[in-house]
Amino acid sequence: MQTRRYRSIFISDVHLGLRDCQADYLLDFLRATTSEKLYLVGDIIDLENMLLKPYWHASHTAVLTELFAIAARGTRVIFIPGNHDAPLRRFVGQRFGGIDIALDAVHVGADGRRYKVSHGDEFDGEHTAPAWLVRVGDALQRFVGGLNRLGNGLRRRLGLEYRTISLGIKLRIGTARRFIEDFEARVAERARAHGYDGHICGHIHRGRIRDEAGVLYLNDGDWVEHCTALVEHHDGAMEVLHWTERELSVANSPAVQAAGVELPDPLPAAA
Repeated sequence: MQTRRYRSIFISDVHLGLRDCQADYLLDFLRATTSEKLYLVGDIIDLENMLLKPYWHASHTAVLTELFAIAARGTRVIFIPGNHDAPLRRFVGQRFGGIDIALDAVHVGADGRRYKVSHGDEFDGEHTAPAWLVRVGDALQRFVGGLNRLGNGLRRRLGLEYRTISLGIKLRIGTARRFIEDFEARVAERARAHGYDGHICGHIHRGRIRDEAGVLYLNDGDWVEHCTALVEHHDGAMEVLHWTERELSVANSPAVQAAGVELPDPLPAAA
């Protein structure tokens, strides 16, 4: 496979240490792409889950090894811890194995646009969402993740392609759908208030590019259910890629005008 070259790549919500982590697909993506900058936008290692249900697979080690190798090859790698690897925030400002650890970042695109980059959990704390809703969200995430794992285990045995089922479930639950929509609006409004052209985050496991009255909301998705990454082309255009047995473009933002296209569910039959 020919290497795909991008100016910047953003990935988050890998959840290494979680049984549902799609590490093999991520490893394939990392080996098939190259970029000047690689942003790891939080929840790369699920320390929270590992304290409750310890799990680690050889493919998880392979992903970490590849990330350090990418940094060693000259790509600037910036790691922004999320809520599931929050203990690593104590190392903000330090460099480990060639990877810079930061609380957040400002990314300037090739087209001059300025983006705030953060994991996104700061937008759904107790000051923006009731504690019970956060717990319900976590429980829902575990439930649909289990369904996704079982369903795709069966599909794999039948020789069928990977296909996510969880986003459709979540978007059909009114409370979850409203939470996602409110989250996206809050992120875009914060970016506008601070003079940014957009905000890049993860956290809610929904890869998406959305134009909120001239301010871009960009979410790089996850590698638990949807296997998505946000990539910046060399002209500044942003695109969300879905990467499993085949590569799909699921949302894109031309260098000048953004398209509010969300991750389809189910996935289209062809790319």
